[in-house]
Amino acid sequence: MIGPENKAKTRPLNWIRRLVFLGISSAFVFGLLFFGLFDSKIGKSPEPQKPSGPESPYQVLEGVIRPKTSLYQSLKEGNIPHSWIDLIISKLKPFLNFSQLRGGAYRLITTLEGEFLEFIFEKSPVEIYKIEKKEGGYIVQKEDIQLQKELVKVSGEIRSSLYEAIKEAGEQDLLTLSYADILAWEIDFYQDLREGDRFQLLVEKLYRGEEFVQYGPILALEYRSGDRVIRGFRYKNEYYNEQGFALKKPFLKAPLRFDRISSRFSHARRHPILGGVRPHYAVDYAAPEGTPVWAVADGKVVFAGMKGGYGKLVILQHRNGYQTYYGHLSRFGHGIRKGKSVSQKEIIGYVGSTGLATGPHLDYRLSRDGKFLNPLNVVFPPGTPIKREELSEFFKKRDELLAWFL
Repeated sequence: MIGPENKAKTRPLNWIRRLVFLGISSAFVFGLLFFGLFDSKIGKSPEPQKPSGPESPYQVLEGVIRPKTSLYQSLKEGNIPHSWIDLIISKLKPFLNFSQLRGGAYRLITTLEGEFLEFIFEKSPVEIYKIEKKEGGYIVQKEDIQLQKELVKVSGEIRSSLYEAIKEAGEQDLLTLSYADILAWEIDFYQDLREGDRFQLLVEKLYRGEEFVQYGPILALEYRSGDRVIRGFRYKNEYYNEQGFALKKPFLKAPLRFDRISSRFSHARRHPILGGVRPHYAVDYAAPEGTPVWAVADGKVVFAGMKGGYGKLVILQHRNGYQTYYGHLSRFGHGIRKGKSVSQKEIIGYVGSTGLATGPHLDYRLSRDGKFLNPLNVVFPPGTPIKREELSEFFKKRDELLAWFL
């Protein structure tokens, strides 16, 4: 028990305890209020702000045509009503071949209530169609795209291939193909290239604003290999050398794009299948099966079929007694048959390994008046010259373009 004297002693202690308790409670309540208010003001993320301006009265739906799909499928996947899809397809049908359509982007604009206003289809940056709702119905028109033209000089050095060199110069493969096609009668880019060779070209590049769209024509080009310099200048949609002779000649340097020459023209070569030493009056071009093979010159098909060790063979007759042979084909080009006339670089077949062949390659032969010639050594006549009355105009343009390279 606590006696009277002990109670008197405990009173001051009780008051102290009460004061401490009240202080702690007050601090706790104050902390709750303070931090609660603090948290509500700055601890939470601000509510998103509504735009101060008026809301757009339109809805926009955009999409693209994915690989191996059609415009119809893409619109259907975009949950566009069937009636609108039928309208869009019917309006664009006179302008587009849907079976050949590869890619593209579209934009559909409607009111907030879902009323059709406008449909834009961009097949490419330079081919855009717009369907608009007018008073008399729906009208489709092709947009007039204004492109900016820029003349650009591209140059570089061959280290491994022309593709790599032009790519290192910051350009695309399409430019490489154009350059190689122009010089296809002068240079075999699969055999004649040497490390250290240099090239230059002047090309038009077309832009839509800041966006590069496509290449225009190559206006001038140059290729240097040792002491040999080949130049070409565009004049009236053709290319001519400095003297005014067309770069395009009766015969191409090669009948395909190939990986390497696996066997050369020879009067005595050991046959890889039959054995023994035999003449090999052909150049064998190794290439993947299915690689397109084209006619090296204008001519007429005099044979197309199976022929012994040649396998599937095409023989073309050309002017001035020349014939070309294309053997070991996997299949023939479309419509290739005896009597058909073909144009230079028209596809006549595809690389294969039919007949006596150890692997896919083209057996290519050239003869004149029945005698086989080495295709790699034959020098064909120069191209057609510019008309005499146009030479002064050509030389003036040539000198203007040549100044870019000097």
